[in-house]
Amino acid sequence: MAKDSYLVGLIGSGIGPSLSPALHEREAGRQGLRYLYRLIDIDTLGVPPRAVGDLVRAARDLGFDGLNITHPCKQLVIEHLDALDPQAEALGAVNTVVFEDGRAVGHNTDVTGFAASFARGLPDAPLERVVQLGAGGAGAAVAHATLTLGAGHLTVVDALPDRAADLAAALNRRFGAGRAAATTPDTLPKLLVEADGIVHATPTGMAAHPGLPFPAELLHAGLWVAEVVYRPLETELLSTARALGCATLDGGGMAVFQAADAFRLFTGREPDSARMLADIADLAGAVPAPK
Repeated sequence: MAKDSYLVGLIGSGIGPSLSPALHEREAGRQGLRYLYRLIDIDTLGVPPRAVGDLVRAARDLGFDGLNITHPCKQLVIEHLDALDPQAEALGAVNTVVFEDGRAVGHNTDVTGFAASFARGLPDAPLERVVQLGAGGAGAAVAHATLTLGAGHLTVVDALPDRAADLAAALNRRFGAGRAAATTPDTLPKLLVEADGIVHATPTGMAAHPGLPFPAELLHAGLWVAEVVYRPLETELLSTARALGCATLDGGGMAVFQAADAFRLFTGREPDSARMLADIADLAGAVPAPK
């Protein structure tokens, strides 16, 4: 008989504002499930990121069905798991852990989440030359997703040259030599003149980090612009790009589709992503736009 009660959680730093509990619990409630989603904030607990292994073991022993994992624990958790699915292994990062028969199995739904959101929101976008700003945890996931979607070439731009170079090397190993390159933000003016689109994967534009990630004059109507930030849904980058006639994609879709994929992994039940997209608009819309 299928279960109708689930206990899951999120491990990370500074996760108090996370919308994951509401996204999961709203959809579970509509499906008639008892579903508790708990925040396990390492800052509140006063433990370092490397304590993620102890927290995963404790959650398993306490009867949790699974966990989401976020910054700064997505890489650190890997050594504490019993197995990885191919996507998480290729990416070297885990954002979802499922407890199965006493084993902890790692998955990555950030990649599938961005890919599903992009396919839905920018289905006809040209992908021959794509620029991505940001090579952190979210950046690694969306870069893999962008090449999975069929991008011809991806240029990874980051203020930390080694981080960009490491991501580009990982992409070339997985997708083939020459599919990705790394560079620094000073090259953006030339890159964006020639690009089909840009993926923004830094925190700039979040309610706590308002502003544009690069000068507005670099945008032009020939670009599509995809955003990873979802609080607020309408970042300054998106509003500026849309005013210039750019096709745009907000970060809400990635947040929803990664949550939907995690919900499916935790419960074995099919989530209604359309209802969850309405939820994110409701939940994230309550966050004031940056001044």
